[in-house]
Amino acid sequence: MADFFNRETFDYALKYIKDKGSELYKKASDSVRLTYYTGEKYGNNAAETPPMGWSSRNLFGKNINENLILDMAEAMKNSGLADCGYQYINIDDGWMASKRDENGRLCADGNSFPNGMPSLVEKINSLGLKAGIYSSNGTLTGEELPGSLGHEAIDADTFAEWGFEYLKYDFKNNIPIPSAAPDIEKFTITDTDTHCESSYDLFGASLRGNASLVQDGETTYMTGLSSNNGSIEFSDINVDEEKEYLLTVYFRKESKTYRYFEIKVNNFYRYKIRIAPNQPFAREGLIQFKIRLLAGKNTILFYNPVSSIFDSAAIQFSDMGNELKRATSEYAENNNKEVKPIVYSICEYGRNLPWKWGRGAGNLWRTTPDIKPNWLSIAGIYEINILLSKYSSAGGWNDPDILEIGNGKLTFEENKSHFTLWCMMSAPLILSNDIRRFILSDGSIDKENDIYKIITNKDLIAVDRDALGVQCRRYKTNGAEDILVKPLENDELAVCFYNKAPTPSRMSASLRQIVCESYVRTPIADEFSVFDLWTKEEFSTDNQITASVPSHGIKAFRIKAK
Repeated sequence: MADFFNRETFDYALKYIKDKGSELYKKASDSVRLTYYTGEKYGNNAAETPPMGWSSRNLFGKNINENLILDMAEAMKNSGLADCGYQYINIDDGWMASKRDENGRLCADGNSFPNGMPSLVEKINSLGLKAGIYSSNGTLTGEELPGSLGHEAIDADTFAEWGFEYLKYDFKNNIPIPSAAPDIEKFTITDTDTHCESSYDLFGASLRGNASLVQDGETTYMTGLSSNNGSIEFSDINVDEEKEYLLTVYFRKESKTYRYFEIKVNNFYRYKIRIAPNQPFAREGLIQFKIRLLAGKNTILFYNPVSSIFDSAAIQFSDMGNELKRATSEYAENNNKEVKPIVYSICEYGRNLPWKWGRGAGNLWRTTPDIKPNWLSIAGIYEINILLSKYSSAGGWNDPDILEIGNGKLTFEENKSHFTLWCMMSAPLILSNDIRRFILSDGSIDKENDIYKIITNKDLIAVDRDALGVQCRRYKTNGAEDILVKPLENDELAVCFYNKAPTPSRMSASLRQIVCESYVRTPIADEFSVFDLWTKEEFSTDNQITASVPSHGIKAFRIKAK
């Protein structure tokens, strides 16, 4: 009876996990209209291998303070975790005051962080570690503290000046960019020194896509810019001097929804304009802002790059990423220091296909909902992230969320599997457990602690951070058993047997068949050297590797041709 119940539970859980993962991936992939291009690679010279560290979020939530963070930093150093590659101490939501200061800057909560963030960063750095910080791509964070949406530049400057080297950028309380653009009647450019104004109507401009001119009595207006379907370009804007000018855009007011458009000047300067809903007491509205023009001929382009919520997310996350690169560069130049790049972690839970645009926007991107300290959550997240291997590579990583190893009621085998699967998937290794427990009362390290043994497995960490930067693929599956293959540098290979079933399983694989896969670099050989990444046993085989794999367990090997 017990066996039947276990099998029934397993079958239900497996179906839920597979269906949920496939449903989320397929729904996003099939229904998306994504037109915004974020670039080939973020390119901030950071996170060329998956970052490693610790986060305050999952264990402590908002209940954090300066002493706690410093305790964790010291434990990271004194436990030897830093020697294994863990280097970031990431302060998550709950660190900031409820209001910005008089200069519009974020500031630390005075009770929890009385000495301020620069002092805390300096103390973390003195231990040979790096500090990470949190904000949200919204009006508020998850804890309803000030968010960075609309404040990207000043917040990036603040984080750079404080010395942070990691930013987790959340998606709480986000306001999407509207895909609807206003209908524009004309614009003027005013020299703010001479007050000389030049007016430009719409005739003679270059229309692209769905952009068109509509005649309404004596008024002509431009329409068709919504959803990245059209643009209009003015290529003959002449001024005498390079400086800032006042641009006034006149638009038709009949709208009860937010509208948005962008202006690009000389394909370099970019200005973003959001127009609030309005009541058409007067037909014509206007908006004014300053733009920079060059002496002589200038080009001005009107367009709306947002075709969907996917574009909106890509643009907003890219905006903060660009500001971080600018801020770190400017801070270094102004203070005659080397650039300290900020690892940029995009955290929007996989809602808007970040794997399709994240590589040009940041260093890593969450592919899944929040992880929980139970096996169903971990197994479900794996089922989503394993589908995305082609999007991950050096400097840009799929992020299946932080590690729950040591939290909840996970068994020893489940903790091992969790760590191994994340390493096979080239995932960031960000701990969320209480690492102070690895330090005994006499100050020595508890190296016999099961959790410590797992997270300090340097052979698996080397697989995760392999310089080739390739996420594993699911080579074979029968539903209950997966065989994962991860190419490594020097023509080596990692192979993992993963047993999802509630009972042990005997699993095997043909190495000669595996090395024939197009994505595998390991050559065909008469004999292969096989190293067990957990038992540390080494043996040779001419082809087959076979292992008994426990329930929810793994076997992982590093292989090379002899």
